[in-house]
Amino acid sequence: METLLQGALAFFAALGLVTLAWLAFGHLLLPRELEPGGLYAVLPARGDGEHLEQDLRRLLWLRDSGAPRVPIVIADAGLSPQGRRVAQALLGRYCGTVLCPMDQLSAYLASGWTRAEPHSEANF
Repeated sequence: METLLQGALAFFAALGLVTLAWLAFGHLLLPRELEPGGLYAVLPARGDGEHLEQDLRRLLWLRDSGAPRVPIVIADAGLSPQGRRVAQALLGRYCGTVLCPMDQLSAYLASGWTRAEPHSEANF
C-alpha cells in the first residue's frame, strides 16, 4: 500500500512540475503586451466560406486562451457573394475582426490599424 501511495505522490509531483514548466514556457513565448500594429492574424477566405467560421473560431480560441490579443483579418481571396455574406455575418458576431480584400491587405497592415470595430471592412 505504501508503494502505491509513493507512486501516486510521484505521479502528481511530476504532473505539477510539467504544469509549472508549461506555464513558464508559455509566459516566455507568448508576450502579453505588443506594439500597436505589431502582430496580426490573417485568415485567407475563398469560395463560399464553407470553413470560414470554424477557422475563425479556432483563431479566436487561441487569442482568448492567453495568446496576445491580435486583430484577425479575414482576407478576401476570391469570396463568392455567398461567402461575403458569411464573412459579413461573422464580422457582426465576433469583435476584433475585419474583412479586407487580398489586394489591399499590405496597405491595411502597413497602416498599423490595431483595433477592428464590429462590422468593420477595410476600405482603401
